[in-house]
Amino acid sequence: MTSLKEQLSAYAAYHHDTRNKVTHFFGVPLVTFALFILMGWFRFIPSPEAPFMSVATVFWLAVLLYYLRLDWGIALLVTPFTLALLWLADRVALWPFQESALVFLATFVLGWIIQLVGHAWEGRRPALTDNILQVFNAPLFLVAEALLFLGFRKDLHATLEVAPQSSPR
Repeated sequence: MTSLKEQLSAYAAYHHDTRNKVTHFFGVPLVTFALFILMGWFRFIPSPEAPFMSVATVFWLAVLLYYLRLDWGIALLVTPFTLALLWLADRVALWPFQESALVFLATFVLGWIIQLVGHAWEGRRPALTDNILQVFNAPLFLVAEALLFLGFRKDLHATLEVAPQSSPR
């Protein structure tokens, strides 16, 4: 497993334009929420009285362990946000399927449109087109960017400011 700095550096190479970064603060949570809804349809106990009993929860825990392995501080900061998305998605996944599916489609498509607009401004395709696993690094990148903006985690400054690599659009 690579380090947090290696993961962020690889992700940062695709995200230099400030407008692109801002779009990700909206698009990444929307896509994450949508994916939690999708995984929330696959439940171990199909009951509103048994929250968090779905594949989404297992996935969230696995990703949390990955984040803790990379950097416990950033993992602890991202946890309340992803847990809130998981909780809300868990509620939506229990709605009648057509309503739940509409929310899934709307948030998934809108989240990707927002991010693709950012990448159009960037002039660079999304990182996950070269490595699908980069999708897991997006929330870490957002937290690291926010911390840097607030004057924290200066140790990540050079990592997040890597020179863009050339690649086809």
